[in-house]
Amino acid sequence: MPLSDPAIKKAKPAEKPYKLSDEKGLFLLITPTGSKWWRLKYRFGGKEKLLALGTYPEVSLARAREKRDEARKMLADGIDPGAAKQEKKRADKLAHANSFEAVAREWHAGKSTRWAKVTADKAMMHLQDYVFPEIGHLPVSQVKASQLLAMLRKVESQGIAYTASRLREMCGQVFRYAVATGRADDNPAAHLLGAMQKPATTHRPAITDRREFGVFLRDLRAAEGYDPITRHACYFALYTFVRAQEFRFARWDEIDREAKEWKVPAKRMKVGKHLPAHTVPLSKQVIALIEDLHELTGHTPYLFPKAKGYGEGEVISENTVGKMLNNMGYQGRQCVHGFRASARSILSEQGWSREAMERQLDHKEKDGTVAAYARSEHLPERRKMMQAWADTCDALEAGAEVLTFKKGTA
Repeated sequence: MPLSDPAIKKAKPAEKPYKLSDEKGLFLLITPTGSKWWRLKYRFGGKEKLLALGTYPEVSLARAREKRDEARKMLADGIDPGAAKQEKKRADKLAHANSFEAVAREWHAGKSTRWAKVTADKAMMHLQDYVFPEIGHLPVSQVKASQLLAMLRKVESQGIAYTASRLREMCGQVFRYAVATGRADDNPAAHLLGAMQKPATTHRPAITDRREFGVFLRDLRAAEGYDPITRHACYFALYTFVRAQEFRFARWDEIDREAKEWKVPAKRMKVGKHLPAHTVPLSKQVIALIEDLHELTGHTPYLFPKAKGYGEGEVISENTVGKMLNNMGYQGRQCVHGFRASARSILSEQGWSREAMERQLDHKEKDGTVAAYARSEHLPERRKMMQAWADTCDALEAGAEVLTFKKGTA
């Protein structure tokens, strides 16, 4: 007699497993724990076999019969349903291992060894927030350009065209990695050129007029009520004009006060990683600042630790100095990264060579041929230039008119 739902519901566990038979080899196995497992008994190649069809009530009686009939159709076609099920599991597992998300995480893990932590964290955050929810589950070899474009346009619709553009670049790198590792044959991101909004070019706010910059320096000197570590960090960033990720994680063991140099490890630099470290010459003003700062933070590994806690990696946030500048009334006019543009603009008026300035800024040489030969650190000129920059800041703060001069007369 065929099974019924009331009979299944009334079935109670016993000391030993027992069966409730339906039809055509389908039965329900009742275990001592009360679990109810659907099984199909069939013969293939002269051998009796069992096929698991799920558990009740997750798989209803009607659905169990559907699965039984599907398996019997396979048998009629000469296919072992048990072997077909195992093959599907293997294919699903392989597809998951080769999903866009799995390949992207593998690509990211390789890149992270060469990226600064803040860069790696930001890249993964963007992938998790925007990309994985949309195409992460798809096999990387089956992602279509139209699916990628739909995801990116969703990001564009939020008014963040620049983020969408960066995501296209990142996805393109993931697909190229997939092609290189034999898991895809095409890079659909390459087909999207011209199909997306071109992000507007925005520059970080920076004061480049000498007199206006002098006013800023006087306002900075007069600013009171800020944490001394934050003030020291601001002046350190101003005098060295390095990137935030570089000065925030500056360590005392990277500073050579006798040589008046700061060796920034390549892993914290954006470019220039062919060198073991980026050498930043330190002016006498920075040396004096460091001597003063050592009284505050010399007992920690970092020059600029977080106010609360001095553990590994606990340094001031990327927004700490920026908030100070905003509170001073310079929001939209001067930011920490903008110190680089301020220094670049004012120093260029003084006749310093482009090569020395670009090397100090650690900018990537756009011309590949030039880059192959432009490996000089230009340290002698950069030492003079960095001292001239600190002296210029002092002079502008005092209200002096700084005249243009050539580096040979510095």
